Amino acid sequence: MHTTARLALDQFTFDDAPFIVELLTDPDWMRYIGDRGVRTIDDARTYLANGPMASYATNGFGLYRVSLREGGIPIGMCGLLKRDALPDVDIGFAFLPAYRAQGYALEAAAAIVADARDRLGLTRILAIVTPGNVGSIRVLQKLGMIQDGEIQIQAGGDALCLFVTPDQC
Repeated sequence: MHTTARLALDQFTFDDAPFIVELLTDPDWMRYIGDRGVRTIDDARTYLANGPMASYATNGFGLYRVSLREGGIPIGMCGLLKRDALPDVDIGFAFLPAYRAQGYALEAAAAIVADARDRLGLTRILAIVTPGNVGSIRVLQKLGMIQDGEIQIQAGGDALCLFVTPDQC
C-alpha cells in the first residue's frame, strides 16, 4: 500500500495471525487499547476477518501491518477506523515494545494521514487515546492534532482523550 523511508504499510492477510497474537497480547495493548480476546491463531484470524479485512471491503481503508522495509519484519499496525460512536474516522496505531520510541509510529501515522487526505479526500481525522498513554499522545501532537476534550465511546467505559486534526489534514 504505502512505503516510507523505513517502513512498508500493507493490508493484513491471514498469514499475519501469529503477529496479531503477539501484538494483541502485549501488556500495553491490553492496558491502553483493551482485551480483544485474541489468544490463539484462530482468534487472530477471526479478528483479522471481522476487523481490518472487513473494513478494507466496507470502507476502502482499515488498519495496516507496519513492517520494516529492510527485512520485512512486522513491528506494528497503523490505520484508519470507522466507529459508530465517533462522527469521523479515527487513526489508530500500536507497536511491539522493541519498536517504540524510535519514530516508527509517527512515520506510519503521517503516511496514513497523507493517504486519508490525498486518496480518500478526508479533511478531519479523530484519535482517541487512554489518558496516561504519554507515547501515543506525543505522536498525535507531533502529527499536529490537538486535544478536544474527552469522550466516552462505550456505555460505562472510561473517558478517553479526543484529538482532532486542525481544519485541514
